[in-house]
Amino acid sequence: MAAEPPFSAFKDFLRGEAVGGVILMIAASLALIIANSPVAGLYFGALQAKVLGMTLEHWVNDGLMAVFFLLVGLEIKREVLGGQLRTWPQRVLPGLGALGGMAAPALVYLAFNAQSAETIRGWAIPTATDIAFALGILALLGSRVPFSLKVFLTALAIIDDLGAVLIIALFYTADLSLPALGAAALLLGGLMALNRFGVTRLWPYLLLGAGLWSATLLSGIHATIAGVALALTIPMDNAEGEAHSPLHRLEHGLAKWVGFVIVPVFGFANAGVSFGGMNAATILGPLPVGITLGLFLGKQLGVFGTVWAAIRFGLAQRPVGASMAQLYATAALCGIGFTMSLFIGGLAFGGHPEASDAVKVGVLAGSGLSAVLGAAIFLRCGRSSS
Repeated sequence: MAAEPPFSAFKDFLRGEAVGGVILMIAASLALIIANSPVAGLYFGALQAKVLGMTLEHWVNDGLMAVFFLLVGLEIKREVLGGQLRTWPQRVLPGLGALGGMAAPALVYLAFNAQSAETIRGWAIPTATDIAFALGILALLGSRVPFSLKVFLTALAIIDDLGAVLIIALFYTADLSLPALGAAALLLGGLMALNRFGVTRLWPYLLLGAGLWSATLLSGIHATIAGVALALTIPMDNAEGEAHSPLHRLEHGLAKWVGFVIVPVFGFANAGVSFGGMNAATILGPLPVGITLGLFLGKQLGVFGTVWAAIRFGLAQRPVGASMAQLYATAALCGIGFTMSLFIGGLAFGGHPEASDAVKVGVLAGSGLSAVLGAAIFLRCGRSSS
């Protein structure tokens, strides 16, 4: 069987992410409806139900999302070693866009929250871009979007995800347990040894990976980091070709489960916010306003500003067939932070219901405004000729 061309595989990846984004939109909308319906008590009660010592919400956010981060790690490794980020010229434009798109939203957030010891921890919430949600919007726009911009947005979001992983590891880590951390290090060493000795069967990696997740959960480092660490040890080379490598097999095995089940379940469990009893402080306080404007203004200005400068001064080329207006629309869509923003918000304000609700309001508002603006500009630009 011939290996699948990387470009065709990338198109399949984009289609899968786009469909997953549409499902995520439906799941998030359903959560909002239920959270503001007569059965809201059942919804919130189910999330707090204990299963094997942890709440159902905890299992979703620490267990299922570890699988999501495993897929993120696999995508990062594949794109850097053999995909759309394999050369420096390919990395320059999305890389600069991602850096600007993380720095500017954080600064906007801090402009509203720097003086508050209670809310300053949320500075990283608006720095994220939700690749599935954003590609879902692009899928709905169809031929109005040049394919080069879909590649650019995907590459930017993957670099953005890498930044989010580093932020979580460095800034959202609890008190460390040295014994558990030592166990995690030993298991990671075992995974690296499997890779070094050319083991291509997946089950040894997954077995040690499960142990790594457990040790990381107990260590104080957020358990989802174990997913990324596991991904980086999965071999990408294989005697039968890259298409049959352990990384390729695992990525394709996980993609549909993550896109069609895990991310929508996360969205359903985390997007539900009850608007009953909310006051002006909840909606217009520095926390939700900082997140909303960080996503809506910070993202588009940070991404487009750095990308425009890179093109203007000859550091990178504009995506083929894309106008500057379409590039700006793409930058606006980068303000859809949803999944990763809600996840970081949970890390920053877990156990504080009022702050958690304010985070959800800010993320939903900022992501919604960004989606509307980006789509409106693309519709105004008309159909793409590419």
